[in-house]
Amino acid sequence: MGTFFYVVLAFLIGVLVGWFLWGRLRGELDSLRGDLDRTRSERDRLRTDSDRLTGELDACGKTRADLERRLREASAAPAAGSSAAKPASQAPAALMSTPATAKSATTKPAPAKPAAAKAVSAKAVPAKPAAKPAATKTSAPAKSATSKPATAKPASGPASGKPDNLRRLIGIGPVNEKLLKAQGVTSFAQIASWTAADIKRIEDVMNFDGRIARERWIEQAKLLAAGNEKEFAKQFPTAGTSSNS
Repeated sequence: MGTFFYVVLAFLIGVLVGWFLWGRLRGELDSLRGDLDRTRSERDRLRTDSDRLTGELDACGKTRADLERRLREASAAPAAGSSAAKPASQAPAALMSTPATAKSATTKPAPAKPAAAKAVSAKAVPAKPAAKPAATKTSAPAKSATSKPATAKPASGPASGKPDNLRRLIGIGPVNEKLLKAQGVTSFAQIASWTAADIKRIEDVMNFDGRIARERWIEQAKLLAAGNEKEFAKQFPTAGTSSNS
């Protein structure tokens, strides 16, 4: 009887220990299943992110290829346009020096007209009063023609064969000087005689936007073309000197 009791007791203890161990193992198993489910969900999320990033990378690659194509087309178009416009632009630039001389000839000799008219009228009073207007008309051009060389110091330019030092102007450095010479601009007189159309053409070539007016290139060039170094140094003290290189 005692043996049977011990057997039953050992059986019950074995069942309890087995149940306890099974419970712990089952808990561990559930924990492992939960971790597996979380790992699968992380894997699915990472796959989704990877697909999304791959799509964005492909879109960026297509956009980059499109931008590179447009850049090549844009760089090829101005190069072709500038090479075609270069011969045409040099001819008008070479003629810019003539309006400056004509302008100085019409403005400077003006004060000499009254003196010439007075002298001629004084000579013509005793002879014929009717000849007074004719004498004044003929004498004024003669006076202006004789005083034309002494009006202003002509700037050395394409006509004399010796270019001016354009770097004396504020805003013109080595790069801008090369660009201007490439357009045929080599003298102060040419810059002084620029029109609005010339300014627009030069600014389009040099990629400027109102810089010529802001830095007063034309006013500087007029003073230097006239040889007025004193006034130039007074109005533009930061400009280069005659020995500027």
